[in-house]
Amino acid sequence: MSRAPLGELEEVRLRLQRPLMLKDRTGYFYLSPQAQPAPSSRAYLVTGDDLERTLQLITESSWYAWEQEILGGYLTLPGGHRVGIAGQAVYSGGSLKTIRSISSLNFRRAREVLGAADSVIKQVVPRPGERVLSTLIVSPPGCGKTTLLRDLTRQVAGAGFQVVVIDERSEIASSYQGVPQLDVGLQTDVLDGYTKELGVQHALRALAPQVVVTDEIGQQRDGWILAELARSGVKVMATCHGEGWEQVKRRSWLKDGLGVFELVVILSRRLGPGTVESVLRIG
Repeated sequence: MSRAPLGELEEVRLRLQRPLMLKDRTGYFYLSPQAQPAPSSRAYLVTGDDLERTLQLITESSWYAWEQEILGGYLTLPGGHRVGIAGQAVYSGGSLKTIRSISSLNFRRAREVLGAADSVIKQVVPRPGERVLSTLIVSPPGCGKTTLLRDLTRQVAGAGFQVVVIDERSEIASSYQGVPQLDVGLQTDVLDGYTKELGVQHALRALAPQVVVTDEIGQQRDGWILAELARSGVKVMATCHGEGWEQVKRRSWLKDGLGVFELVVILSRRLGPGTVESVLRIG
């Protein structure tokens, strides 16, 4: 791979007895044993030994030490890079106990874009030091929602606000052994792996946030959680999937969280990931 003609590497996918697949900014492609892009028929086939040795490296030869995190479907590496894990689920008493016969690994490179929120920060914090507008970032998948949210978190914390990140899937701060691997600001506390509901309860009871940040809202219970934050006087910054505000307004969760958000940022990939199509004042 070090010899491969790569652009900015984003993913490496290892699937048992299937071609080695990579992704850069141009898209997905297969790699030959000679480290050149190739059709699937001439690509390198990932072996069981490849997977086994890779697992030993990323778990530091101790599967059980990382098993709880792996049960969530992924493992976080130093630098914030994530490895998605697929295999056979083993249940006991109705609960997932372990994953065995690992069949694929998906390495996703962590990328932060410092300054990604420069174009919207003055609308999120109209008057420095006074208040933050609760903000919802909306876009289809792969348009840079989390990247924008992360940098917005960094800049809001840098403006002097006490921020709590409820990082349910470890994608905002990408913490490794409790240390955020990506810059979310000096005045930010990270609740890594907490569900939104437990995270909000913990934040309100113990951390006195002025702003709570969370990713990928969309479940019915998320509306109740957001409403609880609003009643407590805490501002919210969050993301959700959607093509636009008109589509999102029809979501059932928003009815329970109605009135929470004051600003909506719509993203697309029209000029590349993170293209800000519009910023709507709705509160």
